[in-house]
Amino acid sequence: MNRTIALHDADRPLIVGIGGTTRPGSSTEKALRCALERARQLGARTLLFGGAELSALPSFDPQVAERTPAEVALIEAVRAADGVIFATPGYHGGVSGLVKNAIDLLEDLRQDSRVYLDGRAVGCIVTAAGWQGCNTTLGALRSIVHALRGWPTPLGVTLNTAGASLFDAQGHCTEPQVAASLAMLAEQTLVLAPQRQGSGQRVSHG
Repeated sequence: MNRTIALHDADRPLIVGIGGTTRPGSSTEKALRCALERARQLGARTLLFGGAELSALPSFDPQVAERTPAEVALIEAVRAADGVIFATPGYHGGVSGLVKNAIDLLEDLRQDSRVYLDGRAVGCIVTAAGWQGCNTTLGALRSIVHALRGWPTPLGVTLNTAGASLFDAQGHCTEPQVAASLAMLAEQTLVLAPQRQGSGQRVSHG
């Protein structure tokens, strides 16, 4: 995902991916990359804020007005986004602190004409070592999206990574059913993106 793309383009929607872990090459970030790649194949511009970018963010402090360049980059990307995809590991039944810190930074959008995630489709991806962690974390993430006035896509993808290898070393998904779910999540995010609705275009599932 090219980090130098123009944030505004009337012809191509922008889908911003936020997620990952502190571990390079995590399943969470690989899943997010797969979803963004499908969005790119369908004509979207994509921008990824993965584990490395999220780890560079300072702890969110609502009392601090100044923002680092890394914080500004994330805020401006989401401000321009037509759709967002969050990906988080499930830690003790909830969203990881790394991802939640990035989400908390979106408080800076509270005074925008399009507040927080208002009007945006938001895809939710969760990885966890067990289905209970997957399901409780997905519910928590969807609740956060609702609180930020976003529209969670009908499909939320949960990946049980306990004893499973779902991606190869290059990040390609090795499980057809998982790959199909991640592709569908990307497609739903694009179908619901405001620019697509306004232009009357529809995403092909072919």
